[in-house]
Amino acid sequence: MKKNRLGRSGIVVSDICMGTMTFGNQADEKTAFRILDMSYEAGVDFYDTAEMYPVPPDAKYVGTTEEIVGRWMKTKDRDSLIIASKVAGPSHVWIQAPLRGAKTGLDRHHIMRAVEGSLRRLDTDYIDLYQTHWPDWDFPQEETMMALDELVRSGKVRILGCSNESTWGLMKNLAVSELHGLARYETIQNNFSLNNRRFEDELAPACRQEQVSLIPYSPIGGGVLSGKYNGGAFPEGARFSHYKNAPARQRAMLDRFVNEKSLASTARFQEIASDIGMSVVTMAVAWSKQHDFVASTIVGATSAEQVPELLAAADVTLDAETLQRINQVSQDIMYPMG
Repeated sequence: MKKNRLGRSGIVVSDICMGTMTFGNQADEKTAFRILDMSYEAGVDFYDTAEMYPVPPDAKYVGTTEEIVGRWMKTKDRDSLIIASKVAGPSHVWIQAPLRGAKTGLDRHHIMRAVEGSLRRLDTDYIDLYQTHWPDWDFPQEETMMALDELVRSGKVRILGCSNESTWGLMKNLAVSELHGLARYETIQNNFSLNNRRFEDELAPACRQEQVSLIPYSPIGGGVLSGKYNGGAFPEGARFSHYKNAPARQRAMLDRFVNEKSLASTARFQEIASDIGMSVVTMAVAWSKQHDFVASTIVGATSAEQVPELLAAADVTLDAETLQRINQVSQDIMYPMG
């Protein structure tokens, strides 16, 4: 499997990363171990989790994902694994993090509490990549970066990253780090897929100039690109099937991912994949990892049966004609996810 460097750091990872946000909810521990083992055997060395997982966030099982990943890590050589986790960030945005009394934030207190909890659940003495899950743009960024720098200097964390961040947020924090001589964000983890190419508008040029790597999540558009929601279907057990009767914010996410435009573009992408003789899921992951600003694409599964289709992208390079056809769909149906 191809390897890429994370930002300007010393860490090099497989260009497919296995995400774990379903472990402990949609996928039980036995299934999670099978998914992780299949990934490891295929050459994946990069695994992404978070203190707030599994999703959707729920106090009944928050932190379970890290515990499962921690137990699985004991079956492998720790030095062979690159483990990423996240501090939740503010609970006054759209999401209420069901930990620390739903008063999470990005001040020093919460960052220190969060990392200690993750280290305990993962049963390890260091985290390779530690990320802010959600930004807090109203809070002094200096305190956030100073606290994160403290973790790097202490050896509890190797490198830093951010997630769900804006161009302003990324550049502001890079400036703070440069001004004060602090460890900087080497990665950004944002939504990026055939159905959501907004990252290319502003963030991609910033990442190229600043040598920050994107590790995109949701490369198959929250499962939409698999075709499971075609024709208005909502399969039992699917993520957005759960969101149909959920609180307003999750319902808004459903409408963003599953709508007339996203289903129309998905149908077009399925035609292209069929023409080149591969699964649209494999094509979507291959397309994601083929960008120069992408270091590793995060995939996820709820069953072992889904894994081969995702990992097949490791051996795929889409040709110029296929990329042109994909770009034409994006021009004809602009911003399917709004």
